[in-house]
Amino acid sequence: MSPETSAVSLPGAPTRSGPVVGFDLDLTLADTRAGISAVYAALAAESGVPIDLDVVVGRLGPPLEVELAYWFPAAEVPAMAARYRAIYPEVAVPATAVMPGAAAAVDAVRALGGRVVVVSGKNQADTERTVRFLGLPVDAVVGGLFGADKGAALREHGAGAYIGDHTGDVDAARAAAAVSVGVATGPFDAAALTAYGADVVLPDLLAFPDWLGRFATR
Repeated sequence: MSPETSAVSLPGAPTRSGPVVGFDLDLTLADTRAGISAVYAALAAESGVPIDLDVVVGRLGPPLEVELAYWFPAAEVPAMAARYRAIYPEVAVPATAVMPGAAAAVDAVRALGGRVVVVSGKNQADTERTVRFLGLPVDAVVGGLFGADKGAALREHGAGAYIGDHTGDVDAARAAAAVSVGVATGPFDAAALTAYGADVVLPDLLAFPDWLGRFATR
């Protein structure tokens, strides 16, 4: 992996044995909508380019540069991405909240002696900052990967399941030969996740501990 996507074990995370479960971050573990909206609002104000914030948060998941390309000419995207990442820590991270059931989902894995790995499309530094801000006791964090590219990190950590809200997270699980668990808390509803091929679809992470109990005893 490149430095941008290198796995980082968080301080205090013990070595554990048991099921290894991967989680996406945005709209799976973390409600980042308000924070991301605030950053795009700042970019719009600075650049004079109007940005529809509802549209932006309605399609969270793909890499930052993909979204920026909807609003800025290609030549300006790298500079806008750099500015976004400069703003993000102070503006977005404090506005981030834990998704319903996220803390209990992480605790459920660890209660079984398992390990929790967060694999996100968000850059490594902001993924780490977000996890720490939310106080989620995960074992490793990998940022900067989207879709099937997440598969390498999931395989490296031996993840047996990957939980996410996006069809790209289904691709990630497939690439890792892991069970794909969709949660209908992001841009795709349960029907869309099912149609795309998720192995399991939950309404949200509140339903995850019960599913995990069945998965871990298969």
